[in-house]
Amino acid sequence: MLPIDAAAHSSRWRRRHPVEKAALGFGLTLSAVCLPPWPGALLVATATLAVLLGPAGVPGRQLWRAFRIPLGFCVTGAVPLLFAVGGSGGPVAWAPDGPVHAGELLLRTASASLGVLLFAFTTPVSDVLPRLVRAGVPAPVVDVALVMYRIVFLLLDAQSKVRQAQAARLGATTRAAVWRSMAGLGATSFVRAFDRAQRLQTGLAGRGYDGTLRVLLPEAPVSRPFLAATGGLLAGLVALTLVLERLLP
Repeated sequence: MLPIDAAAHSSRWRRRHPVEKAALGFGLTLSAVCLPPWPGALLVATATLAVLLGPAGVPGRQLWRAFRIPLGFCVTGAVPLLFAVGGSGGPVAWAPDGPVHAGELLLRTASASLGVLLFAFTTPVSDVLPRLVRAGVPAPVVDVALVMYRIVFLLLDAQSKVRQAQAARLGATTRAAVWRSMAGLGATSFVRAFDRAQRLQTGLAGRGYDGTLRVLLPEAPVSRPFLAATGGLLAGLVALTLVLERLLP
């Protein structure tokens, strides 16, 4: 299991309805996208971090490990805004407002990523997918997603065991050995993926699979106070952004 999935299953908000956490997480993401980067995105990022590290109880180290990957994409997308191609300055030159635009983009995308991580760190995928059928998603699509979600973790576990076996047999001592180990790992993963799929099909057929995977979900009523607090937080961020936008230069 990936660390973010393990954190979601052990989250303080594990028993809350996914609608509540989606309203909060994606509401913060939408606010980061729609509000002005300064000071709106900064306020949204601060509020999201406060919720993640406070009520949600996400460990700071796990949050950083998960956030640094999308943060790298955010930085990569912001760096090109620092340069201007062509024009009077030459083939490549510093853009006049490049740092401002790059900083705004970085603030907006980083704060939006934190909102998505808020939902991911508090809501297991296994709680979301079965409920999508009630939202109108075709049942076969949800079934395929559930099966693929399960198979991914099985293959990751198999790859980890193969790597350990290769390392125990000195499969990473030289560059040539590393390339051979990588080729063997890819071939083994390919074969095991087909084997897992065939075994899964046989197991489903033996259990009378009729086209729908029935999954028992724990009862989780939607909390109106939680949704009201979410609405109040989002409204407060919008109001504070509009006030500070007028006061700050």
